[in-house]
Amino acid sequence: MDKIMIVEDDPKIAGYLHTFIEKYGYGVFTEKDFENLMDGFRRFQPDLVLLDINLPRFDGFYWCRQIRLESTCPVIFISARTEEMDQVRALENGGDDFITKPFHPDVVMAKIRSQLRRAYGEYAVRNQERILQLDGLKLFPERMELRLGEDFVNLSKKEADIIEILIDRHPRVAGREDLLEKLWDDQTFVDENTLNVNMTRVRRKFQELGITGAIETVRGAGYRLHVTWNGDERG
Repeated sequence: MDKIMIVEDDPKIAGYLHTFIEKYGYGVFTEKDFENLMDGFRRFQPDLVLLDINLPRFDGFYWCRQIRLESTCPVIFISARTEEMDQVRALENGGDDFITKPFHPDVVMAKIRSQLRRAYGEYAVRNQERILQLDGLKLFPERMELRLGEDFVNLSKKEADIIEILIDRHPRVAGREDLLEKLWDDQTFVDENTLNVNMTRVRRKFQELGITGAIETVRGAGYRLHVTWNGDERG
């Protein structure tokens, strides 16, 4: 059963959407805590979010950015705003589609089905973005980006490959041979010092996120990743 999360501060509209979508066999959760929205998101783990723009305290653009730090699930904005720039901002802040109020419920359902097919259908697997996570640390290999909370650093391809292996092997040692095989097609012509140079660069990227002492050099074997950061404290 696909799960839909509704974030709408008008109780009549929220209730109407909840009832209508539920009739089609979807699991539905309507968020009512607009100051701690991500708590509900993490508990419910929705497959798709319907998100209003005008919300108390923080607007929908803000919350969409927070969702994108943790998930690539489809986000459909629903708003009374009709200006083109609002739709542009919705897409630039991580939204996948935009529905203007007043809306026809059948249009909402059609867009929900379309986004679910695009994200999770038979053709979606090869396009789904990979995210490797370890205690709040998130690696986006295709973006070549490393995140901790709201902070992030851009990586080179080799740096992203090294971090991917360290996370995959955690808490085991990532062998030097495994790292070289991942980084270069032919290990024979690689200077032994080249891997050391790249590991130094990876350590610097960790330091830019405030992470120190996370990569241990295991003499004669390789490298091991230790969790020396606290993801909860970084948002």
